[in-house]
Amino acid sequence: MVQRRSQKDVAAALGYHQSKVSRLESGKGTEDVRVLREIAQVLNIPPHRLGLAATTNNSPSGPETEDMHRRTFLAAGAAGIAALTTTPAAGRATASAAHNELIQSLLPGATPHTPTGPPPDLQGLQSHVADVRRLFCTCDYTALERSLPALIGQLRQAIGNAPGSSDLSGPLATAYQTSASLLLKQSDQGNAWLAVGRAMAEAERSGNPVVLASSVRVHAHALTRGDHAVQAVTLVRHTANQLTGSYDQRSPRYLAALGLLLLRGVTAASNGGDRSATHDFLTEAREVARYVALDSPDAWANFSPTNVDLHAVSAAVTFGDAGIALETARPLMRRHIPVPERRAALWVESARAYSQQGRLGDGYQALRIAESCAAQDIRRPAVRELVADMAARDRRRSLPELHHFSRQLGVPA
Repeated sequence: MVQRRSQKDVAAALGYHQSKVSRLESGKGTEDVRVLREIAQVLNIPPHRLGLAATTNNSPSGPETEDMHRRTFLAAGAAGIAALTTTPAAGRATASAAHNELIQSLLPGATPHTPTGPPPDLQGLQSHVADVRRLFCTCDYTALERSLPALIGQLRQAIGNAPGSSDLSGPLATAYQTSASLLLKQSDQGNAWLAVGRAMAEAERSGNPVVLASSVRVHAHALTRGDHAVQAVTLVRHTANQLTGSYDQRSPRYLAALGLLLLRGVTAASNGGDRSATHDFLTEAREVARYVALDSPDAWANFSPTNVDLHAVSAAVTFGDAGIALETARPLMRRHIPVPERRAALWVESARAYSQQGRLGDGYQALRIAESCAAQDIRRPAVRELVADMAARDRRRSLPELHHFSRQLGVPA
């Protein structure tokens, strides 16, 4: 049951500032077990939902045990906090019906879009999966969010009608992977973990190394976004070690899945401050890119030398090497990048680099170019946060267009 309690009300009950409750909702600042126990008590959340072991007289739990539980279920706990509070009056709008239906489709039991008629055949279902992947690559997140529950319902019904068959597990895993990627774009890390778990389970059922590598990739993405970069690097390295080699004998799908997994390792390693691992993942990804280039919105996966270079830009920005990032980005700015999501990523990362150098005007222009590439991508929380930060740093308001843009995105400084 959702408790209609405002962040201000919850903050008062906990004795915290409202901003801390906002951070808790996003999965940040929950490293202290004591804080989690206070939250559980105030919001009447069962301890296990926040990754806490239940405390009983017969089963005492020490710090190490609680730490293990917390790390395992941290994101789910953050989702529980978000579900039990409402946003502040001046904050985000409540979750849309489409978003809620997507979350429901990730839960056990019947999905909200369980079809009544016979499901499409395998080829038709695979075509539907390709359609949702295309929506992600073109950044049509609104249509994607509406499409995923119905697709997941069809796939789950088809699997129920053919127990023991693994043919449909791969497409269903891909639908769950796409759900996880969308939820992470929306900074809904808690619910993304639901999709990650589903994707991993279906990938294992499929027995397909390509599908498994793709599911591990979104698993590593969720770990990185949850401030578990070291674990993400370990996961990527362990999986990639089993898949690397003999590239001239591998299919394009295999190579693309492996290449994207390595690029996820680049992101994880750079977020963890590990320059050596970042270099190693980039080097191996470039080797894979010698043998495959899938670089279009309708490709099964988008991996190419261009995508490798884009991740090199992003890693440099993460390390604070703005000059290197922009030097790497400049040739890409003149290159045709057919995938809108990737084009937008180039200009968003360039905006971050300009911002690091204090070049707010150039950063603003880069963001407007990104918006022209993929308008919905600019409205995701991470980019809105960047815009708000840039506007706040323009204390003399010498860039009125930047402040206007910030207000347009609903994030005035």
